[in-house]
Amino acid sequence: MEETGVARSYRAKSLEEQQAAYDSWAKQYEVDLCAMGYRIPAVLAAVSTRFIPSTAAPILDAGCGGGIQAETLAMMGFGPITGIDLSEGMLEVARAKSIYTDLRQMTLGKKLDFADDTFAAIISSGTITPRHAPPSSFDGLIRVAKPGAPIVFSLRDDPAQEPEYPEAVKRLTDAGLWREVFSTGSFQGMPYGEPQITHRVHVYEVS
Repeated sequence: MEETGVARSYRAKSLEEQQAAYDSWAKQYEVDLCAMGYRIPAVLAAVSTRFIPSTAAPILDAGCGGGIQAETLAMMGFGPITGIDLSEGMLEVARAKSIYTDLRQMTLGKKLDFADDTFAAIISSGTITPRHAPPSSFDGLIRVAKPGAPIVFSLRDDPAQEPEYPEAVKRLTDAGLWREVFSTGSFQGMPYGEPQITHRVHVYEVS
């Protein structure tokens, strides 16, 4: 079986390799993932419309890629939405959709170029995951979120998930920096291409 773009992205050993992988994949990314039955954007959008107030502004799409996640929310009137991503190639795809007020190249896990308490809500789909954005990404998102802001994110929960990710979620909860509001059941994020990978979508409210 031919190796998928998802599998290639998980082989990246550095930020530079990760960026190059997504730059070269950018124009084909959504075609490939939709063919694999990519479910995370639909689940995350449904959860977001339940837990993010329609008046919440601005919203951060952390790891926005080509904008597949924010499209549905923009259609529903949410915004303004700022998108950040490691890959300039992905940001080019997102710009063509004209759904973001601002798009910037930034790296999750490093200090984000936003002031504290900037965003009324944050979404992050399929990004904070092994060989992609590190568990420390959550610390940065909490910093730039306003008190009371919901952070809606997907997280792997299959056996290949690295324990540092759920441990980071628990550490921040135990520290009182956010609280759990909601989590979906486990589901296959890409059932027709990577059926062994499962996810949950979580909502945490910043303290």
